[in-house]
Amino acid sequence: MLASLAVLVATTGYVAADVMDVAPGILTLDRPVAIPTPTVSGTPAPVLLPVPAATVDPMLTDEGATAPLPTAKGLADAFGGASDDPALDGGVGISVRDAITGAELYALDADQPRVPASTAKLLAALAVADTLDLREAMTTRVVATPGSSDLVLVAGGDTLLAPGKGTPDAVAGRAGLADLASQVAAALKPTGTTKVTLRLDLSWAPGPRYPPAWNPDDVRDGFTQAVVMTGLATQLPAAGRPSPIRPETEVAKAFVAALKAKGVSATLAPDKTWGDPASEDAVELGSVRSATYGEVLDLALDRSENALTENLVRQAAATAGRSTTKGGDNAAFVVERLTAHGIPTKGLVLKDASGLSPGQAASAATLSGVLHLAATDSPDQVPGLRDVIAGLPVSGVSGTMRGRFSSDATEDVVGVPRAKTGTLKAGSALAGTTVTADGRPLTFVVLVDEFPEDFGGTLRARAALDRIVAALTRCGCR
Repeated sequence: MLASLAVLVATTGYVAADVMDVAPGILTLDRPVAIPTPTVSGTPAPVLLPVPAATVDPMLTDEGATAPLPTAKGLADAFGGASDDPALDGGVGISVRDAITGAELYALDADQPRVPASTAKLLAALAVADTLDLREAMTTRVVATPGSSDLVLVAGGDTLLAPGKGTPDAVAGRAGLADLASQVAAALKPTGTTKVTLRLDLSWAPGPRYPPAWNPDDVRDGFTQAVVMTGLATQLPAAGRPSPIRPETEVAKAFVAALKAKGVSATLAPDKTWGDPASEDAVELGSVRSATYGEVLDLALDRSENALTENLVRQAAATAGRSTTKGGDNAAFVVERLTAHGIPTKGLVLKDASGLSPGQAASAATLSGVLHLAATDSPDQVPGLRDVIAGLPVSGVSGTMRGRFSSDATEDVVGVPRAKTGTLKAGSALAGTTVTADGRPLTFVVLVDEFPEDFGGTLRARAALDRIVAALTRCGCR
């Protein structure tokens, strides 16, 4: 297994790998896992498993408010014992906050910008939650001008469409093209129309197919896909299994097939017409609704889906009336929303919204500011952001955290920390929440770089991050 992963990493452009988390998708997800009963220093610890989106996670409420706080000295001692890899010398940034009050309990080079990798998606999550109503859903519609047999499939942002029937309790595949075709066929039946032309309306939130700073090899190798406003859930990228170059064309073909199954023959209009909006006097023949924005955002963070994150930020920017057509627009919108909420941005360099591009930088202080905003009841609270952070992947259990904390040195805390991972050749990170052995909820950010930029260095960085967060979790540190 390690040998095959080494080959994978060696052949990848910038290594958009969250490895072992090294890649979202087939290497990390959808494997059955037994829910552990963790202990911290021999004492049963709370198992903070994912909860429904409508439920606020206990660790992000006042529960634990009377538990003792760790001291800065206690934390420094704990981290000193955990971070004994010489490659960490000068290459680690840490910020730990009390999740109840928001007070920073410990900081190590927290203002130093480092490679955030996919923890940058937490910055994107703030921008999305601050702009879109996370309870609302995207809608994919088919419209036609009265008396015309020219149909227009209006893309509403959902790139998780099912080619067949939708699954009501799923996130990926909730809205189904077969269901949409059934509605359209029923609407056409009174007119006797059985032959139509079909085009797509891709006018919502237009923008570059790929952020300019992305390495094309990462698309080729299945670490991301085109950023468009429609696509199929069955064609999401995975390591070694790239998505189609034009997901929108695959949607059009799938809908043509779905219409044919309902007795309607459709001919596709040239794709050069697909950027034009549908006529204002067009009437709706059918529509299907996706999962909510909040559910889709949770999925993007859980699987570290790069294009899905970019898609949501672009929709947020369009909703706010900002430009979406230039390569740096998503990054600019994220920075705008961070600044609006007083998040420190000194040294922040964003080239995309997903953390995939090389040459990006964020400090532990910036990421910690977002977690602080989510965890505490500040006047500047962002609606829905608390639930987003409460739903981050759980160590050893879910998403890109499923394969983490598996060594003898860290497995005692499995099930307690939850975090967004970030793994690139140039740097690795963990940012999220945990509960100490004394029961105090904390937020944490740990960024490491200056490791050798090879497969061995990536594994050492992962191990160092896990040891540091495990030390924090088992810490009384009084």
